Amino acid sequence: MHSRSQPSAAGVVLSVGSINADFQFRVERRPEISETLVGHDFVRLGGGKAANVALLAARLGRVARLFGHVGDDELAEQALAPLRSEGVDLAGVRRVPGQATGVAMITVPPDGAKGIVLSLNANDAVWNEADRETLSHAIAAAPAHSVLVADGEMDADGLQLALSKARAAGIRTVLDPSPAERIDDRALALADYVVPNPGEAGRLTDVEVEGVDSAIAAGRRLLARGAGAACMKLSDGGCVLVRGEGVTCIEPLGVEVVDTTGAGDAFAGGLAVGLARGETEADALRLAVAASQCAVTGYGSQPAYPRWDALVALARRLTLGPHVER
Repeated sequence: MHSRSQPSAAGVVLSVGSINADFQFRVERRPEISETLVGHDFVRLGGGKAANVALLAARLGRVARLFGHVGDDELAEQALAPLRSEGVDLAGVRRVPGQATGVAMITVPPDGAKGIVLSLNANDAVWNEADRETLSHAIAAAPAHSVLVADGEMDADGLQLALSKARAAGIRTVLDPSPAERIDDRALALADYVVPNPGEAGRLTDVEVEGVDSAIAAGRRLLARGAGAACMKLSDGGCVLVRGEGVTCIEPLGVEVVDTTGAGDAFAGGLAVGLARGETEADALRLAVAASQCAVTGYGSQPAYPRWDALVALARRLTLGPHVER
């Protein structure tokens, strides 16, 4: 793994999907049915899967380009301002007339296991010709080692366009299969890496993922549905990579979990950054796991994302687990 912040390869990260305004607060416990529960520590933040990936990539020194939709309302600035300040290229973000910006209402209990209610709003807008041309041009112009990351919190035709254009251009693709109900075999077949959490893996494969063995079984079902490789995120923060050549496990470190919001997005972003830098697949996986572990140690997704030196320091402490098939 390269220790210098200067990249070894010039790949860019193209991030396609949801852009949100997050409204987040802490709760002492999860509410009962019909109960009004008082929260505290309210914050307004930028969020959304694609936005989080792009912000992390830029913070880690990559050229990051974001593609998606916001509304023509005041919440658009809440969603875009952190990205702009981090240097994310927003030329591929369109304000949709008459639509609200995507909104996530997030509750964080003491164990950090967040709950989210999401309204996609403008994220679900149909991709028009200008959207398609902007993305197609960016893909065509992307240098070697570039990576496209996409999620399901967007128009289905736009997702298919992004994945198919990237595949045709020889750009590696990372698919965050959320919501799982929106992901079909067409999308999986265009994913070089699919990165489900245990719940998403279960909905996609009918395998309840509770540990390494069940993650391997679910991953093999995703390969059978067309995915190139399955990065199975585990509830303890680790990862199992399943591909045709075998299985690789990255064991997590023990970190204090403050807030799990955005940890999965950090995983996808860390993986993309590693691949775009020209790291080995094993080192890219270490960066992915390290990014997700950094993300859970702070309150809010984007504020908790690390910079390069901190990420590498944690990634170097991660090792392959005992369940490696060679």
